[in-house]
Amino acid sequence: MARDKADLPERYSRAETGRLPPGVPNPVDVHVGGRVRLRRTLLGLSQEKLGDAVGLTFQQIQKYEKGANRIGASRLYQFSEILDVAVSYFFEDMPTEIKSRRGAYQMGLRDQDQEVLKADPMVRRETLELVRYYYRISNPEVRKNVFELTKTLARGAKL
Repeated sequence: MARDKADLPERYSRAETGRLPPGVPNPVDVHVGGRVRLRRTLLGLSQEKLGDAVGLTFQQIQKYEKGANRIGASRLYQFSEILDVAVSYFFEDMPTEIKSRRGAYQMGLRDQDQEVLKADPMVRRETLELVRYYYRISNPEVRKNVFELTKTLARGAKL
């Protein structure tokens, strides 16, 4: 049951409201922006082309993708149409800890160690381009052979 505003104490902490201090991006916004970037890159769209499609500058797209600016519902719907995904796509694979207000607050304020700050290989341009080119191979047998070759090469690199 939703809490009525009158039920809340007159003073309550930022952690209870989930409000982060100014200048600290909300981890949910960072996640959604990352999903916009992932899909845009997989489709081979530049920030400029996506911006043109929605009437924004590439700088605004950068801010959305970094989570510096929150994406409103109508804009998110526009992105879903242009990027050919359901709106729910932008919330998929969200870390469990940021699904609660308190968790998002704590994650937003947490100092990140260097390992966490390293780019996720699944969002690196090289990875995304590899996937995009892989799926351009129209012959399923050739695509399977490329997949098997890649696995064999990766196993050999570990030796």
